[in-house]
Amino acid sequence: MGHRLDPSILREYDIRGVVDESLNAEDVRAIARGFGTMIAGDHAATVAVGYDGRTTSPALEAALVEGLTACGHSVVRTGLGPTPMLYYATHVLEADAGLMVTGSHNPPEYNGIKIVSKGLPFYGADIQNLGTVVAGGDFASGRGRVEDRPMVEPYTDRLLAGYTGTSALAVAWDAGNGATGDVLQALTARLPGRHVLLNETIDGTFPAHHPDPTVEANLRQLKDAVRGANCDLGIAFDGDGDRIGVVDSRERVLWGDQLLAILARAVLEALPGATIIADVKASQVLFDEIARLGGKPLMWRTGHSVIKSKMVETKAPLAGEMSGHIFYAHGYYGFDDAMFAAVRLLSDLSRTGESLAELRDGLPETVNTPEIRFPCPDAQKWVVIDDVRRRLEDAKGITVNDIDGVRVTSADGWWLLRASNTQPVLVARCESADVDGLQRLKDALAEQLKLSGIEPPALD
Repeated sequence: MGHRLDPSILREYDIRGVVDESLNAEDVRAIARGFGTMIAGDHAATVAVGYDGRTTSPALEAALVEGLTACGHSVVRTGLGPTPMLYYATHVLEADAGLMVTGSHNPPEYNGIKIVSKGLPFYGADIQNLGTVVAGGDFASGRGRVEDRPMVEPYTDRLLAGYTGTSALAVAWDAGNGATGDVLQALTARLPGRHVLLNETIDGTFPAHHPDPTVEANLRQLKDAVRGANCDLGIAFDGDGDRIGVVDSRERVLWGDQLLAILARAVLEALPGATIIADVKASQVLFDEIARLGGKPLMWRTGHSVIKSKMVETKAPLAGEMSGHIFYAHGYYGFDDAMFAAVRLLSDLSRTGESLAELRDGLPETVNTPEIRFPCPDAQKWVVIDDVRRRLEDAKGITVNDIDGVRVTSADGWWLLRASNTQPVLVARCESADVDGLQRLKDALAEQLKLSGIEPPALD
């Protein structure tokens, strides 16, 4: 018998909903049956399963295991920890697939599933096909087995293997009560230097603050700790540990593109001429810096799944997004792992002897807007992007990159308009060398929105 899923939970990159409203244990069990059916072949698959620290995660993980074993598959339970720990487990256990119960950086009432299959992201059409299989109900059946294989210790060992520093640093860390807490405690106990830990106890209610380091307000406690404990830098993680936030000793946030520009230095020293990938929201400063360092900058679509797939295609050793996803294939496995990125950052700073604040000061200054997200119905948002693209295709004095929405470059800088893949919103951003240029870019973007019948938001 088929099972009806709320279509809103079938996102572009994962499965995600509000527990007991759009997603429950029966849904997860059916999703596991559907996925288990999709990967069923001549013999049972081995599937790694992990879960984050949300209060609803243990019950959903149990439902996931039940559904997979009912298809005849062997399940390896990797335990409580961050999403990258589950990705790591799929590699070292040579599992056919991995499923992670996580609500990522969303509020406590959310939860969901991130999936990797045959070493590649499972997203987009794969997730929609999964929904179709679940609705059909023609599931594979069998009697699988379950093995417990906690991965905190081996994962911590692997993180430490990436550390090559030669001098100690003082670091403040904020786990945000998310799934990185146990690993962070084990990691910092063995890293050299002085470490100040904040919110390292895993608590799915997130009592200190929301675990999203891309929102500057969520970094206030970390900034205070950097100042109060006289630290060289501060590092924060999101709820499931695949996104990083960083502040320097002067309490300035380094956004994803600035961090990637700094991390690219050591990679390009080791691999001259290598391709470095960043998403379409990243600063032109980043792409120029990669070129200056002798690398090949590649602008690509936003989304951790599409970035990982592009890395495999281009054999890029490093990639990143404005959202704080950092992907290392140089000395690692190519997936987004905020804790590994943190270890590599500390290694780079330790070896060069330059402070993070000095490296940030070395990047060209720009003026820009933050990422601006504003409502637009799903049925309309793609139409708006197509309209803007058509109007600008023959315009003079600009270049248009339409790899993901519309990114328009002119003498003043650039502006971006793209449709979110996961929500009924449009996303905009502008960047210029000076305030006057930024205003002209914002005016140009606002004009295009008005021509498409959209009232422009405050572009500040």
